[in-house]
This record gives sequence, structure tokens and C-alpha cells, in this order.
Amino acid sequence: MSYSPTSRSDLINLVRQWHQDALPWSPSGLGTRLDWGPPLDPSHAVLSCRNLDRVIDHAVDDLTITVEAGLPLQELQTLLAAQGQWLPVDWPKAGGEGSIGGLVARGLSGGLRQRHLGVRDQIIGIGLLRSDGVEARAGGRVVKNVAGYDLMRLLCGSWGSLALITELTLRLQPIRPAHGALVLEGDLAEQEAFRADVLRSTLTPERCDWYGNGPDGWRMQVVISSMSDQAVETQLNRLEALAQTHQLSAERHSCSDPLASPLAVHERPCWLVRLVLPPAQLHGLLSSSALIALQGWTWELAAGAGCGDGWCLEPSPDHQVQALRTTVDALGGQLTLLRKPAGSQISSWINRPAKPVIEAVKRHFDPKLQLSRGRLPGVDQETA
Repeated sequence: MSYSPTSRSDLINLVRQWHQDALPWSPSGLGTRLDWGPPLDPSHAVLSCRNLDRVIDHAVDDLTITVEAGLPLQELQTLLAAQGQWLPVDWPKAGGEGSIGGLVARGLSGGLRQRHLGVRDQIIGIGLLRSDGVEARAGGRVVKNVAGYDLMRLLCGSWGSLALITELTLRLQPIRPAHGALVLEGDLAEQEAFRADVLRSTLTPERCDWYGNGPDGWRMQVVISSMSDQAVETQLNRLEALAQTHQLSAERHSCSDPLASPLAVHERPCWLVRLVLPPAQLHGLLSSSALIALQGWTWELAAGAGCGDGWCLEPSPDHQVQALRTTVDALGGQLTLLRKPAGSQISSWINRPAKPVIEAVKRHFDPKLQLSRGRLPGVDQETA
């Protein structure tokens, strides 16, 4: 059953009652991605922040904003755009943007990490509700705030296993009005050499992404944003010259929004995986037998940041996806199953070396183990 309190006091009272009764429950934003990750017990309550969606404070001149966690990401970006600002975080895949609190709880980043780092780096303050109904805060409303333990980074990517995120203070960026994109095709090894040269140069791409269906359909898109068309033109000219030295074809594309993706997921995918690995190892994965064996998959991977997604609308054998995970792990990365078909025996995530520490932190925050049972990132509870 899902509960959506309309006030902060109702929210706190409900959580305190559940704590007293030792009832399990799962934090939620808009509930658009509750099926991601390890499955939740359908008999456990879901606590949604969808009615807690106010803008608490927008310091336009300071480029910061404080919002309640239930605010939809789309509404936040629309509000900021009216002031010539934006939050540089990628839309999550598979339809519906969800809430800002849900985005932080999952902690997933995309191609914008190339220039703006991850979503956790945009957080300068956080409000949370512990499993016992006690409110807590970390950080503040100024960018230069480094006092105390960085609780914000601990909660970012916790998947609701430690606390319910109720409020966020975020750093913003001004919208750069001029944009351009360059799409490159050619030998994969030369694309990797081009990527490495771009990162070593003084060029400042907004993002640099590989996308395609593999194994021979890889394209690289480089997006440039700046304050003037001339600055964008200058960088595109340099990129075209660099592409020519690597014998890559380059075609300019219009790009009015760095948030826009050349690939969209219009249907609910059967498989949806998230990859994170060192950027220099990404091209090795693209040419690996494990990835090539996955027929019918589509990929969007941040060449400059080493993270991204793969999805497929039809079932693939478990052993092929497991082989991909083994390859990613050998390259120093991690693979998370965000969605998988019914009957799949592969765990959404595997045990990490820090498992004892993760479990100790969980017990400290949630001693009754009420929150998001079965979901503790870095701990495989599906095969326990």
C-alpha cells in the first residue's frame, strides 16, 4: 500500500508509528521506478513524497535552490529555465523523469558528468527523516560549506536504504545559450584515440557519448555549449580537425539542449543495465565478445565519464548478461541491473569488498532494518 502524506507533520507521525510497530516500509518519490533494482516485498508499505513538492528558497543570484524532495525533476528544470538557469543532471531512462529526491536516492549520472561531475556533486544541503521519525540535516545553503561529515554523499545512491530524503539544496548553472553537436563515425580504436585527445586538450565539451546498437554501429556525439555562437564554432572547428587526423567522419548536428539524448526509451525495456567503469576501459568493453553477443541491445555510454546504460525490449539469456557483468568487473567497473525480466536469476547488484562496512552503516541508521528491505547497494540480498 502506498501512503502520500500532505504535510511534514503527517509524514513524521506516520514514520514514528511504523517505527514503534517495527513495520517495514520503503521511501519513494513519485513511485515511477519502484520496479528498478532488487524487488521490494509488495506487502510492505511505500511512503511517497509526491505531495511534498514545494520550492522552499531560490537564491537566483547565488545559483542555489532549496526544494522538497517530491518536486518532479521536469518541473524543477522548467522553473529554473525561466530564470536562465538549470540543474546539470541527466534524465533517468525508461520514461517519466521522476522526482529530484528519487534521482538523488539512486545517485545515477550520465554524460553530463563529463563537465559537471555527478548528481552528488550538485548537492550542498540535505534534509532527511530517519527510520525512527527524527529529522536531521547536513550541509547548508551556501556553496562553500565543508563542516562535518559529508552525509549528503552517503545518502546519494543509497536507494532509500538509510533514510527518507525530504529536502535538498542544490547548486545550479547558468544556461549557456549557444549549442552545437558533432557526430563521429569510424574505426572504434580511432574513436577511442579521439576521445583521449579531447580529454587531454583545452576543449570543454558539455558531454561526449558513445551510442548505438553494436558491434559495428558505434557513433560518438560531442556536445559543445558556450555563451556565444562564435565560441561554439571555434570548438567545433577544432574537433573536426582532430577527427580528420583520426580518419573519422564528422557531421554537425543542431543541439538546442544538452539534456537531450539521441536515443530515447519509449517502451518499458525488458532489460535495463547501468555500467560504471574507468573511461579508458570503456572502448575495451565495446569491442568485447560479451557485449557483442547481446543482440538487439541499445547502448548510450558516456565516453568521457565512463558510465551509461544499455537496454533491450526482448529477453536475453541470463548467461549472456552474466558474462557482460564478469567482463565489466574484470575491467575495473560495476554493472547494476535496473530492470530484468521475470524469472531472471541474476542479482541486481553483487557483494562489494566493503560489504561489512555497508552493513554496519545500515544498522546504525536503521537498527530495526525497516527501510527498503532487500535493497542495500553493495550487498547481494537476493541470493542470501
